[in-house]
Amino acid sequence: MENSTQESQLRSETFVTYESPNTLYAMAFSSSSATTRHRRIALGSFIEEYNNRVDIVSFDEETLSIKTNPNLSFDHPYPPTKLMFQPNSSNPLRKSSDVLASSGDFLRLWEVRDNSIEPLSVLNNSKNSEFCAPLTSFDWNEVETRRIGTSSIDTTCTIWDVEIGVVETQLIAHDKEVYDIAWGEAGVFASVSADGSVRIFDLRDKEHSTIIYESPQPDTPLLRLSWNKQDLRYMATILMDSNKVVILDIRSPTVPVAELERHKASVNAISWAPQSVRHISSAGDDGQALIWELPTVAGPNGIDPMSMYSAGAEINQLQWSAAQPDWIAIAFSNKMQLLKV
Repeated sequence: MENSTQESQLRSETFVTYESPNTLYAMAFSSSSATTRHRRIALGSFIEEYNNRVDIVSFDEETLSIKTNPNLSFDHPYPPTKLMFQPNSSNPLRKSSDVLASSGDFLRLWEVRDNSIEPLSVLNNSKNSEFCAPLTSFDWNEVETRRIGTSSIDTTCTIWDVEIGVVETQLIAHDKEVYDIAWGEAGVFASVSADGSVRIFDLRDKEHSTIIYESPQPDTPLLRLSWNKQDLRYMATILMDSNKVVILDIRSPTVPVAELERHKASVNAISWAPQSVRHISSAGDDGQALIWELPTVAGPNGIDPMSMYSAGAEINQLQWSAAQPDWIAIAFSNKMQLLKV
């Protein structure tokens, strides 16, 4: 009886906490349906030296438990700037495994099996050197899963065909460092930069890009970009040292359709809801994770969040699970917390 009582208490909880030996930054949910009950989550350490780690843990939604496996952990050079599992892979050879990508000094691919992890490839976007300018971020194309786009401090975005390990195209995307990249359609991506602009690129016309937003204060860097996969008219970005989340409609460039301003300190991460057109989450240095519902018409006093969670420490990362849309993961200090929404 004691066990069943414990279990019912666990089931009624609205969050689950995992403590890592290291400070955490990069996180990724697996979208693979290989195991429906246990979902993999990749967690990257943030140690300011060469030797870092990536741990793959699994979350059991029924027992609200997070399980670790020492075999599903590997060394990573430098802290990974982003981790992402291959979206909805239909590869019949990989029924029981996931492919994970990481960025940092290079773009790396790893095969995550049930009880082991194997490196698949190390991709260098520099034509002239064995070294690669540091990669700030990347995005895996959900429509064309052979494509990954990376962003770099050398002002370029590189589009890879990861199945054959070759560069499909490389563009000088901005005047300064490129901090994030996001796919819209199969051949359309957007990026944000230290030059303060959001630009959209179409691979059918590589010579031109469309600037759809620029920071109100010149040269205020834009740090993150998230494209709404449920409605590609909308994207969200955040400015350096700003408490605002800027919502853009690509049909009416330059003027945001909404500015979400209820954080009390800098916003660090944003994520659109995977199965809802009008919901977005944000987290920041104020220790708060907020969920917003975008109204069809914004009122004169701005928009209030529909729910609020306080972590008690600066939140530096947030992900909304596509496979388990009831759950959001946040990272602060050495903890990952899964929040039921």
